[in-house]
Amino acid sequence: MEPSQELIDQLFVDKVMRARRMTPESKLLAPARLFEYARSITMAGIRNENPGASEERVQEIFRERLKLKRRLEGRT
Repeated sequence: MEPSQELIDQLFVDKVMRARRMTPESKLLAPARLFEYARSITMAGIRNENPGASEERVQEIFRERLKLKRRLEGRT
């Protein structure tokens, strides 16, 4: 079942209204919070894929993935 255009439009309006209510400080901190959330999920995935890995190795794998992502995006 696909969402209706009306629902999609309402979700967009709700998102815009939430953003407008955010303080400038919250807007400034939002990208860092989002990165930290994504990093924690990625780290959990790395730990799951490498159950015997030390925390140092998990961090190393994470850094390797960031480098690969940047390379694939055409950045160094």
